[in-house]
Amino acid sequence: MDSINSLFLLSGFLLALSILASRLSSMAGVPLLLIFLGLGMLAGEEGLLGIRFDNYSQAFLIGHLALAMILLDGGLRTRLKTFRVGFRPALSLATLGVFITSGLVGLFAMWVFDLGLVQGLLVGAIVGSTDAAAVFSMLSGRGVNLNERVGATLEIESGTNDPMAIFLTLTLVEVLVGDIGGITETLLFLIQQFGLGILIGMGVGWLSARLLSWLDLAPGLYSLLALGLGFLVFGLTSALGGSGFLAIYLAGVMIGNRPGRHLNFILPVHDGLAWLSQIGLFLVLGLLVTPSEMMDYALPALLVALALIFVARPLAVLVVVKPFFKFRWREIGFIAWVGLRGAVPIVLAIFPVIGGVENASLYFNVAFAVVLLSLLIQGGSLPWMARRMRVELPPTVTPNRRGPLGILPENDFEMFVYEVENRDLEDVPIRLLRFPSGALISALFREHVMLHPKGSTRLRLKDVICVIGRTDDLPALNRLFNGDAKLKRERAFFGTFTFEGEARMRDIADAYGLTLSPGEQDMTLAEFVSLRVGGHPVVGDDVDWHGIHWVVSAMAGNRITQVGLRLY
Repeated sequence: MDSINSLFLLSGFLLALSILASRLSSMAGVPLLLIFLGLGMLAGEEGLLGIRFDNYSQAFLIGHLALAMILLDGGLRTRLKTFRVGFRPALSLATLGVFITSGLVGLFAMWVFDLGLVQGLLVGAIVGSTDAAAVFSMLSGRGVNLNERVGATLEIESGTNDPMAIFLTLTLVEVLVGDIGGITETLLFLIQQFGLGILIGMGVGWLSARLLSWLDLAPGLYSLLALGLGFLVFGLTSALGGSGFLAIYLAGVMIGNRPGRHLNFILPVHDGLAWLSQIGLFLVLGLLVTPSEMMDYALPALLVALALIFVARPLAVLVVVKPFFKFRWREIGFIAWVGLRGAVPIVLAIFPVIGGVENASLYFNVAFAVVLLSLLIQGGSLPWMARRMRVELPPTVTPNRRGPLGILPENDFEMFVYEVENRDLEDVPIRLLRFPSGALISALFREHVMLHPKGSTRLRLKDVICVIGRTDDLPALNRLFNGDAKLKRERAFFGTFTFEGEARMRDIADAYGLTLSPGEQDMTLAEFVSLRVGGHPVVGDDVDWHGIHWVVSAMAGNRITQVGLRLY
């Protein structure tokens, strides 16, 4: 009984402390996952609480469970349209990129630690892949709004690169313990990892999405069913020899892109589960490490981490992305920098321990040190690097609160709550607002008093407005209620003047005294910018033409709808 009480006491204390300590991340700029790792180390056997935890098998199980929930939540929030611009470069990075990164780091580790070739390559394989928990947390938690091409590439890469890292790690462990099969068997294992992960993840995910949208359940049961189906996908794929991590991520993508009221009940719960998984995973991994033992490898591990961050990752991105895809140099630089390492390398470092590889503690401690340095160096500088490389978009307005009305089974109406911050709306009658068709104001609150809005009602700053509309109405509503500070940042980024994408280039050239080639005179502005950008344009893409900066400011699907003009 005392052990059970101690378990509840310590777990509750660490969980609460982790959440409260997360405030340091925003105040001091410390990466959140680094705080969770640090708290785990402080609670460990050489820390303040002196908790002894050295059960690698249990940590391995917890790691798989937590990573599965994190990847499921990441898939639920990944829009299929992002695959249009990010899938091919992300897949290239998740396969060939991981292979090149692992090889370069492995050769360097072989020299630094005076290891054999296979042992050095095992170090590279363990730390060669980016981590979904770190990438999803850092991009969403640090308030960095990246352009779609860069953000989609990083997120999809982190969600799909586990099979290659697991394949390399297991293969090299088998070589070291003498259980390796033939070349054909090894290649079939790699194909099996990716093939079954994709087929089962997308297939069962597609069926799960339709089941969830068809069933009529109590609100609290949708998220539990989604979690159960996700674990089913993970377990089935792993049992058949495929990548459960890839499968559960793709299942989440299929479920999250099936419209319906079920998503309104699933997403908030899974957001909490993902946070719980990240906190629990990094606390357990922090408990598992022994700081004094890790310090024995500190200096060579630092050299390996620096080689990974400044040499191996940039070279891999340069080789597998730049020659084949339409990325700007500054986008390449940012993708190379955000090769965040997190829980995955530490979990992979448990493979040599469980497999009985000689000197297994070296792999675990080096992986842990590399993760700490990656989160500190790369994670800590991520917002600054995004601004430096000009891949960050201005922050967008979102409703203060939103919730479904539960009227329709699909494409339901929602209540959006906004506070009036735009001075241009001061004393403007409601009837003059350019509302999306079908959206309407249901209530207006002024100084905590509810008013019945009419067409003649004039708005005031700090008014709280409740709008009934659909998800498709959000872009127009967000622009309407954009605050002054955000408007200034948008104008500084996109330019003071905005042109419709359908504007004719001939008319623009005449207005600004510009010269066009014969083939460009009959183009629309959208066609002209798309041609100059190359590939798939995204919001934030810019074209320098005759001393004028043309910046894509709005899109509808694959089509440019508005272009900002910024003069030098």
